[in-house]
Amino acid sequence: MAPPKRKAGGRVTPKGTRPGQLPSAASSPGSSLSGESGVRHAADASSRYTPPISKSLQESSRWVPILMFALLIIGALVIFFNYLGVLLPGATNNWYLLVGLAFILGGIVTATQYR
Repeated sequence: MAPPKRKAGGRVTPKGTRPGQLPSAASSPGSSLSGESGVRHAADASSRYTPPISKSLQESSRWVPILMFALLIIGALVIFFNYLGVLLPGATNNWYLLVGLAFILGGIVTATQYR
């Protein structure tokens, strides 16, 4: 006959404890918790609290959107003027297309940093 199945999941901490409380067996003086005296601090690594991010870290600097739009516009203008044949060394050239696409790609990468 097969042994009875065990229930998967369930309670991990002893019954009657709350988050931040120690189980009664672990609060003995000989237990090896953080600190010498066995006292557990409220904000240990096992705590699920994450402090909010400060506003200065959430907002982008003023130059990020300016740089983004400048790169996008310069890239579009280089491609546009290449097809018009207005760029300085002369006729249309594939290198001008690559330079224009590089500027546009730089604008897109800068756009990912905007918050």
